[in-house]
Amino acid sequence: MTTPTTHHFLIIADGQFGPLTSKTANSCIRYFPERIVGVLDRPEAGKTVADVLGFGGPIPVVGDFAQGLALGPTAVLIGIAPAGGQLPPEWRGWLKTAIDRRLEIWSGLHTFIGDDPELGALARAKQVRILDARKPPADLPIADGRAAEVDAYVLLAVGSDCNVGKMTAMLELRKALVARGKKTSFVATGQTGIFIEGWGIAVDAVVADFIAGAAERLVLQGAQGNDIVLVEGQGSLIHPGYSGVTLGLLHGSCPDGLILCHQATREYIGDYHGRDPWVKIPPYRELLEIYERAMAPVRPTRTIGICLNTFDMSDRDARAEIARATAETGLPATDPVRYDPGPLVEAILTAAA
Repeated sequence: MTTPTTHHFLIIADGQFGPLTSKTANSCIRYFPERIVGVLDRPEAGKTVADVLGFGGPIPVVGDFAQGLALGPTAVLIGIAPAGGQLPPEWRGWLKTAIDRRLEIWSGLHTFIGDDPELGALARAKQVRILDARKPPADLPIADGRAAEVDAYVLLAVGSDCNVGKMTAMLELRKALVARGKKTSFVATGQTGIFIEGWGIAVDAVVADFIAGAAERLVLQGAQGNDIVLVEGQGSLIHPGYSGVTLGLLHGSCPDGLILCHQATREYIGDYHGRDPWVKIPPYRELLEIYERAMAPVRPTRTIGICLNTFDMSDRDARAEIARATAETGLPATDPVRYDPGPLVEAILTAAA
C-alpha cells in the first residue's frame, strides 16, 4: 500500500490551480493538508490555498520551483491532469531537479514518468522512487460477474459529468459510515483516490477489454472484511469522450446501488477540449433511467440517493436545489461536504440491511 503519511509534498499545479481545474491537487489538500508544504502555480503566486479554493488553510502558493523546494518537501506531487495526461515540457527541468535532490515523484499522468528515458533513468541511478499511479497491473482479468457475489453491499458513484464530486462524495460518506460503526471500504478507481487511499487502479488507463475486470478485482478486494463497499465513479455515460470507462465500471463492479452525483449549476457537459458546451445534461429522473437501464441486463440496480456539489451557490439556492432534486426523484439528496450527509447515510444503511 502506498500512503502519503511519510511525505511532505510540493504540489505542481502550474497554470491550472482553481476550484474546478486542479482536481488532484484540491483533493489532496482536502484530505491530507498537513502533508502539503506548498503549491506551485505562477498565476496565483503569493496567495494561500484557502484564498484560491476556499479551504486548505494557510498553505502557500509559490511562483517559482526553487521557492517550493525551500519549503522542505520530501516529494513532488503532480496535482493536475491535463487532457490526455501528457507531461508539459516545461516541467521536465523541475522534475529533474527534484530527482537530483532525491525527492520522490508522485504522478497521475497518462505519461508514465518512470518510463521516460531521461527522468526514469535518472531516478533509477539516484535510487529515487517514481509513483506512476495510473500504471495498471499487468494481469487484469476479463470481468465475469464475480463482483455480484460478494456479501458486502456495493455502492457505485455515477455522475452527470466528469469532475462533479464523485470521489469526494464517496469519501465523505465513508467517513460518516465509519463514524456510525460500519465496516466500510472506499475503492479508488482514479489516480487521486489512489493518492488518498493508498491502493486502487486508475481504470481510465486500462485497456478497454479489462476495465470491467479491473473494477471487479477492486470490489472483491474492497469487500474483504467490510460490510459496505463504496466505489469511486469515473466519467459519465452521457460524456462523449469518457462514457466507455463509466460503462466498464458499472458492469464490472455489479453494484447493488447507485449514488448520482451532479454539480447543481452545470447545465451542459463541461469544457470539452476547448469546444463550446454542446451536450445538455438531462433532468435528474432521465439520468437515473439512463444509468439503471444500462446496468439492468447485467445486474438490476437502483439509485438510492443524490449527491449535489453546490460549492458555487448561495446557501439559499443550494438548499432549494437539494429540495428540488428530492421532489423530482423521491430520493434523499444533500451536499455531503457542505451539509449533513445523514440523509444519504440512512439510505445506505437501509439498503444494506
